[in-house]
Amino acid sequence: MHSYHFTKDPLPDSVSNDIQNLNKLNQEQFSSLVEILFQFLTEPRETERFLNQLSDFASANGMSHGPLKNIVKSILLVPNGAMKRSLSAEHVKADLIALGLNEEKAGYFADQWTLHSVALSRLALGQTLMVNQLIDMEWKFGVTVGSSELQKVGNIFLQLKLVVKKGHGTENVYMELTLPQFYNFLHELERAKTSLECFS
Repeated sequence: MHSYHFTKDPLPDSVSNDIQNLNKLNQEQFSSLVEILFQFLTEPRETERFLNQLSDFASANGMSHGPLKNIVKSILLVPNGAMKRSLSAEHVKADLIALGLNEEKAGYFADQWTLHSVALSRLALGQTLMVNQLIDMEWKFGVTVGSSELQKVGNIFLQLKLVVKKGHGTENVYMELTLPQFYNFLHELERAKTSLECFS
């Protein structure tokens, strides 16, 4: 049983078999298929175009659509896992070789990974940030006037109401923070803003 960089989960034998089937393609066919795969990875909304390109590729190279789709599903596991784990081209190449792809093809795929890694990272970051998009925010400062605990009297707190987009609707999220928690929260927001500016 191999261990891979792109996943910690055990893989079915079919994945390795599908990837080994890529060795049957000549270099021109392989590079053409890899180009189609990376175009889909960088533009994932273009599903219809992707399926049409796969269909054209299968027809042009005398392949059956079913086996080609299985091969594509299996090979896409590697870049998808690699994106989640921010893997280097060397790790991607090592995983593909461990799955049975020959050295030359694994090297070509790794080169394409390096070429597209910035675009893929931006895309992954954008998808992560879109999971719970912040629509609106309200806040109120307050001071604790009375409490059963003497130390809490006079403490400043902040009440936040975040309006977050979830699916097709919105959801209100309420938080109450002490002043030190608020400063930590503000610091994290500033770090996130700085990170986003680096990618834009």
